[in-house]
Amino acid sequence: MGMPSTRLSTADLTLALKKKAQELGFLECGVSHAVELTDEKSRLEEWLSRGNHASMGWMENHFEKRVDPRKLVEGARSVVSVLQSYYHPFESVDHPSVGRISRYAWGEDYHLVMKEKLHALMEWLDQAAGGVGGRVFVDSAPMMDKVWAAKAGLGWIGKHTNLISEQHGSWFFIGELVVDIELEPDRPVLDHCGSCTRCLDACPTGAISEPYVVDANLCISYSTIEHRGADLPREISKDHGNWIFGCDICQEVCPWNKFKTVSEEPRFLPREGVLDTELETWGLLSQEEFSHQFRKSAVKRTKLEGFIRNVRYAQMNEHSTAPDET
Repeated sequence: MGMPSTRLSTADLTLALKKKAQELGFLECGVSHAVELTDEKSRLEEWLSRGNHASMGWMENHFEKRVDPRKLVEGARSVVSVLQSYYHPFESVDHPSVGRISRYAWGEDYHLVMKEKLHALMEWLDQAAGGVGGRVFVDSAPMMDKVWAAKAGLGWIGKHTNLISEQHGSWFFIGELVVDIELEPDRPVLDHCGSCTRCLDACPTGAISEPYVVDANLCISYSTIEHRGADLPREISKDHGNWIFGCDICQEVCPWNKFKTVSEEPRFLPREGVLDTELETWGLLSQEEFSHQFRKSAVKRTKLEGFIRNVRYAQMNEHSTAPDET
């Protein structure tokens, strides 16, 4: 790519990068130094040692890369974090007979949308800086997305372990560029959860085992998305309600989401059927219908078998007459 006629200073390049990120539709853009995450490393080690990752063995893989982006990208000097809202002002039908799908999966797969925009941002940076080496990440490699976004001043990691922004709440996706040039770093913001425990109190399975710790073994999102196998533990799934892909409860009750920002991305609009389809109808999907309904959707991650399993357990909850019925 061509060299610019005038090389920007680090500060000016960083400001121009943030402006370009907003032009591309990102809510916010922040920068941090690419260094080893020493504090987070010890916390992650403890979390893994307690078995909180359940069957997600991949979280133990590439551990050193997970805590040091310089091992992911040779010569990495800066991590650029971005946020993109996926909130559209619609709601699921509130009835036990209707299957609930997490808001982030109502529209097109965020991996596809975010990567497209991040590659455009990387291309711009390459031209503006006269050549940049690096990689784009969207929940697609051993990157601790929320940690890097917090280090870049885009919010703080709340008690439910999601990133929260004072300006935008938490209904957003996170992505990164890891690049081999120096950019002006931002400062982290303070934690504003205070004494609030709404997310802990509202979680029906007790998955937020203590503030800032989620036990995936108990998490509805883990059970309905990551867990593989024909069955779910009934002592946990009896509290899943009608969630059939993911769960939004801890974000729905978070008071900071009164500041939610409506997405400008039409590809995140809810596709037909995701807000009002009854469990009985979902349970009859054929492979062809499932593939058509969830083309370019994050829901495909469960595959048909996992999706139907989730529907089956939601139907058990719908028809149960006692909380401990099996």
